[in-house]
Amino acid sequence: MADQTNHNQAGEVAPSTVDKQAPSVAEENAPSTDSPEATDLPTANAPDPNAAKPTATPPKREKPAAAEEKPAAKTAKKEKAPSVEDKPFVEFIEQDYLPALQKAIAQKGVQDLQVSFAKQKVPITGFESAEECWQIIGSWKEIGLRQFNLYFPEEDIQGKKGFSCNEGKKPSTLESFLIDERKITLDLLVFGLVQRLDGQKWLGIN
Repeated sequence: MADQTNHNQAGEVAPSTVDKQAPSVAEENAPSTDSPEATDLPTANAPDPNAAKPTATPPKREKPAAAEEKPAAKTAKKEKAPSVEDKPFVEFIEQDYLPALQKAIAQKGVQDLQVSFAKQKVPITGFESAEECWQIIGSWKEIGLRQFNLYFPEEDIQGKKGFSCNEGKKPSTLESFLIDERKITLDLLVFGLVQRLDGQKWLGIN
């Protein structure tokens, strides 16, 4: 059988027909480098299927301008006007108590009441050495036939108070007045004295 190897004139061995065709066949069957080949290895750009999906953060809502401003504080309560009882003692007696007392006694049928306010000695036996104190002196019926005194030794309507009355004679007893009341008001002070005089049967048809 003839040797298929061809020798050229220089003695070099020439490649056979099979050897010439081998590279071209390998090239045709080799995978193309132009198209990507799927692999099981994750790439830097491909997302990891096992990775947890990030939770979308909702956009922050901007508060409206009105909501950002705190509501204005409630209008401060109006300061309560001072009561007549808060007035200085003498001012309260002269401006408020005496007119209210005269009106209340007049409504009971006494029209000739004479009332005064003075600081003097207590006109009761046994109190001659006591200091002077503010007193309301009231009298009516032939001027002086009936007389009452309301005493304020502490110059304070909330403090101790005393009462005495007489019919043409010097009073002999000093009574406590409105001692059980926690707070004395103008109305209570008027009512208390009118009630005491009414109990003496000096008012109305008595």
